[in-house]
Amino acid sequence: MCAPRAPFVPPRVLTVAGSDSGGGAGIQADLKTMLALGTHGMSVIAAVTAQNSVGVQGFWELPAEAVRAQYRSVVDDIGVQAVKTGMLASAGLVETVAALLATTDAPVVVDPVGVSKHGDSLLADSALDSVRRTLLPLATVATPNLDEVAQLTGVVAGDETGLRRAADAVLGFGPRWALIKGGHLAGDAVDLLTDGTEVHWFRAPRLDNRHTHGTGCTLASAIAAGLAKGLGVPEAVAAAKEYVTGAIAAGFPLGAGIGPVHHGWRGTAPR
Repeated sequence: MCAPRAPFVPPRVLTVAGSDSGGGAGIQADLKTMLALGTHGMSVIAAVTAQNSVGVQGFWELPAEAVRAQYRSVVDDIGVQAVKTGMLASAGLVETVAALLATTDAPVVVDPVGVSKHGDSLLADSALDSVRRTLLPLATVATPNLDEVAQLTGVVAGDETGLRRAADAVLGFGPRWALIKGGHLAGDAVDLLTDGTEVHWFRAPRLDNRHTHGTGCTLASAIAAGLAKGLGVPEAVAAAKEYVTGAIAAGFPLGAGIGPVHHGWRGTAPR
């Protein structure tokens, strides 16, 4: 008699981030992305936002002890194969999460969220030094956009040459790889990935769709999903870029402002 086949257990990915009540970014976008890419998503909620298509009306960070308890509950019992961080709001939460990550043997994708798609601040100015000093050194991949690069390093990039300067500045804080997202530049949507030695450029046509809420969260989560499946960093970023490009193409309107990307575009694209 044949032994029963062991049940399939998908790779496990943990997001430590803020909640988006509108469902387009944050924890909600992370979990949708992880599911779409064949992994099991788990969450540590670090902050709660009141947020919709036109902006962020307010946010409230959770106590450090609540963040710590959520993290230990998941990691100590279920385990993780990759971790993604997003909105952490304050220096205290950044340092709490960094201390937890330092005890976890898994790749870490750090999305150093500073502002929302609508320009609302999601990170206290006083937390920037904690991000530089405690969080970025633990990152397998850091994924700042150009506004976040300027916040963290003072480097303002206006062209592809500037992306190289930005990457060097971010790598100076210790991540193994820096993915500099050039979506705010003119022309194609181009991102630069480097570890200081290898250099990879990722290009996609700029799509005529304003509904792009959640792109940063989605990209970082897609990279974490790829790492959890055992992909190398360049391969995980390439797969994530392809997934996010499709999600932007299928982005749809919600409310009166900027709608979200479509996380389920591969199977349930809008009609």
